Amino acid sequence: MAVRPEKQAIVAELKESFSQAKAIVLTGYKGLTVAQDTKLRAKMRENGVTYRVVKNTMLRFAMQDLGYDELVSYLEGTTAVAYSTEDAIAPAKVIETFIKENNLAKLETLTVKAGVVDGKVIDAAGVKELAALPSREVLIAKMLSSMQAPVSGMVNVLQGTIRNAVYVLEAIRKQKESA
Repeated sequence: MAVRPEKQAIVAELKESFSQAKAIVLTGYKGLTVAQDTKLRAKMRENGVTYRVVKNTMLRFAMQDLGYDELVSYLEGTTAVAYSTEDAIAPAKVIETFIKENNLAKLETLTVKAGVVDGKVIDAAGVKELAALPSREVLIAKMLSSMQAPVSGMVNVLQGTIRNAVYVLEAIRKQKESA
């Protein structure tokens, strides 16, 4: 049986998007209300994450063509995919935050199945660990502050030397005035 051209186009588009993505997260969304789904999609857009519901067969073809054969076993039931070409942490962080904020963990309405980060397949626990990492901006700020610490320390040392010299000169001035 031949695959229809429109399905081939969808698979080609998915492959193109996934090959450029820094992170991909597969989710199950069984029982998610329309309002919750709308809220989730808005959060995804705010964070530069693309979120799509795609048929498992289309995802299977795309994943196998990209060499992510390990993900095929996760393609059962309802499946949505979140991916980002800019931030490797964003898809996982948005999904995990949304699950916590809306108490969806117990209900299992939105679940993390697996993911891919920089070409490596990770399971649901790996996605949770990824979501726990600080954002890119926080990591950059921490790195800059650690790079700045030695410089500011040196400035403080030099200021202390200058301050001590000023104290000595002040003491000499007072001594000469009193003599």
